[in-house]
Amino acid sequence: MRAALPLTRRAAATAASATEAPPAAAESSPASSGVAAYSAPAYKVNLDFKFIRDNLQLVSDNCKIRDSAADPALVAQLYDDYVKLKSESDNLRSSRNENSSAMKGKLEADARAALIAKGQQLKQQLEEVEAKLLQVENALQVEGQRIPNLTHPDVPIGEEDNAAVLSLVGEQRAFDFPVRDHVSLGEALGILDFETAAEVSGSKFYYLKGAATLLELALVNWALGRVAAKGFNVLSTPDLVRVDVLEKCGFQPRMENTQVYSVKDSNLCLTGTAEVPLAGVYMDKVLSEKELPIKMVAYGRCFRTEAGASGAAGKGLYRVHQFTKVEMFVLATPEQSDALHQELIGIEQELFTELGLHFKVLDMPSGDLGAPAYRKFDVEAWMPGLGRYGEISSASNCTDYQARRLNIRYRPAAKGAAAEQDAAAAAAAGSGKKGKKGGSKSSGGATAYVHTLNATACAVPRMIVAILENFQQADGSVVVPEVLRPYLGGMEVIRPPPSSQ
Repeated sequence: MRAALPLTRRAAATAASATEAPPAAAESSPASSGVAAYSAPAYKVNLDFKFIRDNLQLVSDNCKIRDSAADPALVAQLYDDYVKLKSESDNLRSSRNENSSAMKGKLEADARAALIAKGQQLKQQLEEVEAKLLQVENALQVEGQRIPNLTHPDVPIGEEDNAAVLSLVGEQRAFDFPVRDHVSLGEALGILDFETAAEVSGSKFYYLKGAATLLELALVNWALGRVAAKGFNVLSTPDLVRVDVLEKCGFQPRMENTQVYSVKDSNLCLTGTAEVPLAGVYMDKVLSEKELPIKMVAYGRCFRTEAGASGAAGKGLYRVHQFTKVEMFVLATPEQSDALHQELIGIEQELFTELGLHFKVLDMPSGDLGAPAYRKFDVEAWMPGLGRYGEISSASNCTDYQARRLNIRYRPAAKGAAAEQDAAAAAAAGSGKKGKKGGSKSSGGATAYVHTLNATACAVPRMIVAILENFQQADGSVVVPEVLRPYLGGMEVIRPPPSSQ
């Protein structure tokens, strides 16, 4: 690609300089030749395009191990084009201003006419450059937003089968009677009804009845209580969120095989997880470093199309369109996020151990990571009725991927001499004045993006699957885990209805 022509000429306040030609436009690169085909993105993200360009091999290799179709080389080229066009635009605007200033003095008619002609020429050229700049910026944003997060160096490379087992908790129960799956157990107990739900709502819906309904509420209250006791703020979140909030969290409601239900003739979607409305709580906010980490937990209803999901792997409650979930969400500084990720998976392990489940914790491989995740741990519980391990939880560190899109920032605390200057200034003022966002003014420097983390405390349907199948008895009854009994009025066993005994 040819370098852009120098743009340092200035219009002079003389007729001679006014007749000089305006700076020539930079030639288009192959990357920018097709930018007109790009529509404006739904929103703009403050991505670190310079990092992508300066670390092109790293970013390209990362896309490959994550099976991403993003094109970092194209993004780097578009960024170079954007920088050059922006410089050209700024220089042309400066030349217009100088040309306008030159017209303020007393001039001969021919000199003024020359300046007017040059001004019109500069205006036209600026409009052309700015139109091209907008097209390149649109292309840069669209292509840049396709690039996934970087990947933690300890993440296994490959697809789902390459997941690394970090820990194995408990043992598979040995049964001395034929094992039944949760569908057979639940229908015999009169607590699950898939047939009626299919008639009313369609496949992958269900009715919880009697003890199963109480079990759902027990699981929610137990999980919320346990997590709240660890310093998490409890929220109840909206089930409908704006399309752009979903997209900024890394979901794709506009794709053909989307997992998201959209509300017709509106910009709202049903949430697939409380992660989304929790992430939106601090959207477009600037926090002080002392506020971090912020830990939240929410109970919410989740809605998913489950496009492309079928077969025995999704039997019964395992894969459904609507379910209840308790979700944890954390905002942190970059220095805090790795330790908090370990804390979240530790909470999950503690919860599932309390229930008496046998499970394994997996470090998920690069090919299984969604675009936002820097690293993701999955928890898979043994489900004897289904004859396999099934995912019951995950915990992800998304670093600044979501925060850049949601524009959640924090102001680092002043260090050393700067902190002393802030204290002295506050003392001299008599009281610390507040900034626009509520934080104290300081010399702490520029803001930075927070890191976001999310983790599932309890996905109710899969917890019911694990409980029914692991704690079933020979007579078809199911023993209630001891930690849940206080939430079930002391119920110790879920028994079949009298008519079926």
